[in-house]
Amino acid sequence: MKLLKLSCLLGSLLAFVGGTALAADAAVGTWSLNLAKSTMSGAPLKSQTRIYTESAGGVALTVKTVTADGKEATTTLAFKEDGKDNAVTGTADFDAVAVKRVDANTIEFVQKKAGKVVGNGRRTMSADGKTLTFKSSGVHADGAKFEETLVYDRK
Repeated sequence: MKLLKLSCLLGSLLAFVGGTALAADAAVGTWSLNLAKSTMSGAPLKSQTRIYTESAGGVALTVKTVTADGKEATTTLAFKEDGKDNAVTGTADFDAVAVKRVDANTIEFVQKKAGKVVGNGRRTMSADGKTLTFKSSGVHADGAKFEETLVYDRK
């Protein structure tokens, strides 16, 4: 009887650990910037879409942006939530980002340029899974400081 209980306990533990290890970021999907709910330093964006997909060992992110003057840009990265630097392409502001999970709905990130921290922030998902909120601050490549809150709706 004790062996059966121990076996059930180990099976439950392995299922929990395995399920947790394989769980995808809850943000996987497509998100659209809600301009009315967002606050930005400098010129506001016209639009921005964030597309999160599962990738080998982590999450891939593509950010499609249209600036106030109509210029389009695409930023990409693949990341793990292990606090280590991950390469970023498509932006002059930073070339690496380190991501760390705080809890099921929250991650913290640090943006770096040539190894130097240039920004940081926190991404929080609403309890209903329909809203992502980014609070971040730092310095753009041109030296301008920023502090912003960007709010995204799930598509």
